Amino acid sequence: MLTIHNNLSKKKQAFKPIDPKNVRIYVCGMTVYDLCHLGHARVLVVFDVVNRYLRQVFGAGHVTYVRNITDIDDKIIKRANENGEHIDQLTHRYIDEMNKDADALGVIRPDEEPRATTHMTQIIDMISALIERGHAYAANNGDVYYDVSTFKKYGQLSGKQLEDLRAGERVAVDEAKDDPLDFVLWKAAKPNEPFWESPWGNGRPGWHIECSAMSTHCLGNHFDIHGGGLDLQFPHHENEIAQAEGASGEKFVNVWMHNGFVRIDEEKMSKSLGNFFTIREVLEKYDPEVVRYFILTSHYRSPLNYSDKHLDNAKGALTTLYTALRGIDAANNVPCGEHCARFIKAMDDDFNTAEALAVLFDMAREINRIKESDVRQAAQLAGEMKQLGFLLGLLQRDADEFLKGGSIAASGGLSDLAIDALITQRLDARKNKNWAESDRIRDELKSKGIILEDGPQGTSWRRG
Repeated sequence: MLTIHNNLSKKKQAFKPIDPKNVRIYVCGMTVYDLCHLGHARVLVVFDVVNRYLRQVFGAGHVTYVRNITDIDDKIIKRANENGEHIDQLTHRYIDEMNKDADALGVIRPDEEPRATTHMTQIIDMISALIERGHAYAANNGDVYYDVSTFKKYGQLSGKQLEDLRAGERVAVDEAKDDPLDFVLWKAAKPNEPFWESPWGNGRPGWHIECSAMSTHCLGNHFDIHGGGLDLQFPHHENEIAQAEGASGEKFVNVWMHNGFVRIDEEKMSKSLGNFFTIREVLEKYDPEVVRYFILTSHYRSPLNYSDKHLDNAKGALTTLYTALRGIDAANNVPCGEHCARFIKAMDDDFNTAEALAVLFDMAREINRIKESDVRQAAQLAGEMKQLGFLLGLLQRDADEFLKGGSIAASGGLSDLAIDALITQRLDARKNKNWAESDRIRDELKSKGIILEDGPQGTSWRRG
């Protein structure tokens, strides 16, 4: 049985969907004003694996995955004004760039991808419901605020207490608020900012209300899983609970999942530290599947430490798996065997991708052991390995395509054709027992990062 660590209960528990024929998951997506960074990559990949595995367990037609887009926000407005462009131009451009990065990382598109600007009706309706139920109030400055004192369960997700927050003076004082901890639901329009009409005057939504309104609109008042980065647990997700449950009177979400932070050389990734990398920058150096593999080597709740060394290790590991699959006609629709059972056990344990990857390496070792002596069994194992790899978004390419991929510039400018020609010259030298020439060509290729592998079926190569 699938178990998931629920940050609401603070423990691992059996996952029992509200309706097994309609499993519903919502993940906080991107605020689209710039290129996505490595933290976004982790969210994209982690919850793509969760989505893939839920579809394996409950059936592809019985899972609805929603990941939102925030396309109105202070940062978006500021960037659009700096660029001298309309916010729609800015957000549409960066939505396209986000999709390019997600596609490169092998992320399956969500079933629904709601945008804040297309859900103003739902946002305004939820704010109105909160006012009617006594959880919100319109202030004299034109803003609308949520009164946190009216929601007795506030802090249940993060473990924070209102008294502690007040004592710590962590919230900026705003004279328009009844309480410094109250948070904004609707912001009154300011000069040179986009706005929408509302019962409280022209303005735009606060950030937190967007997700409460979009998630319940797409999935209903009560759904199974809500996910996102650990940095969103407070205040964003805490405020989402207060808003959604305050407006509907129903339980909002059963299971809360948060992936850990990305660290750069053991320091938290931060623009201020200058150790901030976009997905695009990393993909200039590494194959997207290598980046995806690297993300899955750590449990999703643990910190993920990025370094070139770790990416190089990920490339070597993925190369090992693809090398095992090379030259094998993998079987299709292979029934679940011993390796598959171990893989499922790992994934059922709170999506333990590190253990699941270990199973793939055991399969690779077994394939290498029998691939020459038992072609049929090797094909069965290879098929099973690719099927399991699909659940992680790995090993779906042709092995030669991956192994021969990489930068031509990093290989001394040698194209595939040039490499094949040198290998042919080396084979001719070997036939003529010109071992010195054969070794010279091998060494030349090796110096340019081309690794030759001689076998019964001939010589194959890969970019090192």
